[in-house]
Amino acid sequence: MGNKIFSASDARRLAKRRLPRMIFDFIDGSAGEERACALNVETIEALRMLPRVLINVEDRSYQKTLFDQNWNLPFGIAPMGMCDLTWPGADAMLARAARHYGIPLVLSTMSSSSIETTAERAGEHAWFQLYVGQSEEVAYHLIERAETVGYTNLILTVDVPSIGSRPREERNGFQSPFRIGPRQFLDFALHPQWSLTTLKTGMPRLANVNVPGGQQFKRNEARGLVDWDFLARLRERWPGNLIVKGVLDCEDAVRIRDAGVDAVCVSNHGGRQLDSVPAAIQMLPRIREAVGVDFPLLFDSGVRNGEGVLKALASGADFVLIGRPFLYAMAADGYPGLQQLIELFRSQIDNSLAQLGCRDIDNIDSSYMLNGLVASTGVEPE
Repeated sequence: MGNKIFSASDARRLAKRRLPRMIFDFIDGSAGEERACALNVETIEALRMLPRVLINVEDRSYQKTLFDQNWNLPFGIAPMGMCDLTWPGADAMLARAARHYGIPLVLSTMSSSSIETTAERAGEHAWFQLYVGQSEEVAYHLIERAETVGYTNLILTVDVPSIGSRPREERNGFQSPFRIGPRQFLDFALHPQWSLTTLKTGMPRLANVNVPGGQQFKRNEARGLVDWDFLARLRERWPGNLIVKGVLDCEDAVRIRDAGVDAVCVSNHGGRQLDSVPAAIQMLPRIREAVGVDFPLLFDSGVRNGEGVLKALASGADFVLIGRPFLYAMAADGYPGLQQLIELFRSQIDNSLAQLGCRDIDNIDSSYMLNGLVASTGVEPE
């Protein structure tokens, strides 16, 4: 009998028990004192929704259409680096879930699985997320590989000009390429299930960044060469849908839209970059007002349940990406844990639509939000 997951908090608690401290803190940790991460979650949870009554909601729909493709759920899997550190085979689990549930999987440049392997596993559900580190030439090499094997959606992440200061990683000596010293060895020895499973399958390695002719990738190297001119060149080079992720400023969002980009993802990187940023959900309705009603907006950062998905949609998003909770779920119980959490989010969305008196998720808008009740708390993470 596997571990039962009834909330993202359950998955986090179980993950913390099963994982070495270094690995758990890599997943769970954020920038600085981690107030931005806590603020993301607390602000979403403080939002209040306004139910309608005496509406027949016997038949409910929560499918979404984005980029002319129908998705069975209103959320997808956000790009996350080095997922296989969470649990061996995590990348394959995410691809399997994307196919099974009919949702997108955004493959990170920093993935443990290659662009080509993920295309085979996830098919049309696979999107690619681009970091620009070594050079533009390496970036173009990556997107050419993605185009060759059939990716049609590309996410350019722009909120990591350098890796944010993450004290938990620094205290634990986390680095990439991965190195094991005496302290890490003891940490792993105290968590034998993760360690033996990882030993059996092999320590995961970055699958995409070390390309022929390129320098050996270093995780903490600068990624700040991305600018407006690069965005224009990328728009010319990439024939598919282009999404820019990591936007909090309204003027930036409008300028990105006007540069011919197909969508913006409002995000503060889950609070992992700058601890002083506002909660991403606070900026979402402002950006929606700035870019207009018809421009596609995606959202991530701080969603921990199905109600959070609906709150993001009601605040102006067209689609939601979820990351960290799925890592917790796989660490808690592998693929069954991932299934449990996706099913939990699905059932929470379905039940919440009924409670709100809304038959179709496309009808969720700001009229379902009770304005003015957004908390600005700085609650410390667990």
